[in-house]
Amino acid sequence: MEIMILLIGASLVLAMFFLIMFVRAGKQGQFRDTYTPSVRILFEDEETENSKISK
Repeated sequence: MEIMILLIGASLVLAMFFLIMFVRAGKQGQFRDTYTPSVRILFEDEETENSKISK
């Protein structure tokens, strides 16, 4: 029975950690731009100096 209390306590601590990290990421603006990642694959990247050399 003692192990159950330990496991429940550990899972609550872990859940609170993830909740705090999620809220923190939201406040920092991690989830604001939802359009750009979906269209990024449609545009070709400009050639860099390294890609010109390797061709």
